[in-house]
Amino acid sequence: MSDLLQQIQELQFTDKGAAESLLLDFVREIYATDVQAVELRPLAVSLNSFNGFLTQADGTRLFFKTHTESDTVIGEYYQAALLAEAGYPVIRPVFSSTEAGKQLLIYDVIDSPSVFDVAWAIETGAGDQMAVLSAAQNAADDHLLELYRETLVEQTPHQAGQSPVHQLFYHRLIGGRLARFYGPLPGRTGEDVTIALPGSERLMSDVRRARWEINGQVYTDSLNDVITRALDILQPEQTGPAVTGHGDAHNGNVFLQRVGHHASLLYFDPAFAGRHHPLLDLTKPLFHNVFAMWMYFPHEKQQHTPVTLHAEGTVWRVTYDYSLAPVRHMFLESKVERVLIPMMHTLKERGWLRSDWRAYLKAALFCCPFLTMNLADSGRFPVEISLLGLAMAIEMGAESRGERSLIDRTLDKVARAL
Repeated sequence: MSDLLQQIQELQFTDKGAAESLLLDFVREIYATDVQAVELRPLAVSLNSFNGFLTQADGTRLFFKTHTESDTVIGEYYQAALLAEAGYPVIRPVFSSTEAGKQLLIYDVIDSPSVFDVAWAIETGAGDQMAVLSAAQNAADDHLLELYRETLVEQTPHQAGQSPVHQLFYHRLIGGRLARFYGPLPGRTGEDVTIALPGSERLMSDVRRARWEINGQVYTDSLNDVITRALDILQPEQTGPAVTGHGDAHNGNVFLQRVGHHASLLYFDPAFAGRHHPLLDLTKPLFHNVFAMWMYFPHEKQQHTPVTLHAEGTVWRVTYDYSLAPVRHMFLESKVERVLIPMMHTLKERGWLRSDWRAYLKAALFCCPFLTMNLADSGRFPVEISLLGLAMAIEMGAESRGERSLIDRTLDKVARAL
């Protein structure tokens, strides 16, 4: 059944009618036989999901969303009740199917725009809600810190290992997605993969062995080094602190709700909600809300992002110009200043701050550009954007020498604050 959901997710962009026909049968099976029609909404933000509307026999329209994840080890998705009980402003579904392979949430129709859409309109000059969004984001992050502190506990290795959030990081590394996208895990044998990059096609085995210089930043780690470290450090069954968190709170899973002159953020689609390390909970919003617009709009970003590659043996020199819009800096500053730094202080005061917190967070951040989508998929990504994605994977997962990357400058600031 999970293969069916994945098929629908992919088919929505090429044959929407066929995808809707498959989905209608699926919805009637798990929800109600009086559903008359389904309408998919293929969106840029739907990288591993799909959503849309269904119409019942009496004319009632409802909103649905599901997250698709191959190689899942999660027994049950969607813990909206857990978030609501912790105090999160989260939309509660009118129907939920949480079994792996049949996961689907159905809601009353939601009129509010997603923060993803609001922010993209601001970035492209099609919207003027920067002040409203900034105030709402700041207030939401202040509240998030309170929720973290109120729900902070220590977990046993077994409890930690059950958290759904690991599906976004460790299980994508070890569970098959990495091997399908980029070839076998380090130290294992298997079929190599070819990736189209500026100038020529390359074997991923060569790409993964390369040493990188990116915009003056020197990295001693290869992609294989970063993968190996991430496999070790992100292993799920570890004793440590945990908070109740959404797990996947990128802007596509948050609405900007307006009531009169007041605006606030509202969470939904808690596919990976649970109790997990606060650094893992912050990873998705830190990367996707700030750095990842190339992933959602690859062709648009290619037109405005010069990227070059000069490969000399195993040394790859990459230059790119990918400046962040002010709204992206706002998301980064709000999350770091209002949540990350004060939460790190709380962990330190309780004796729960990992000595390797920086490497742990960077390993999780690395998974976002590297494993959310397949950078070797030439049907989705222009060659310049594939290279940009690889460069960002290195920047997220490895430490820059000499010139410091933006993420390293940010984490340097966090370290100084401690």
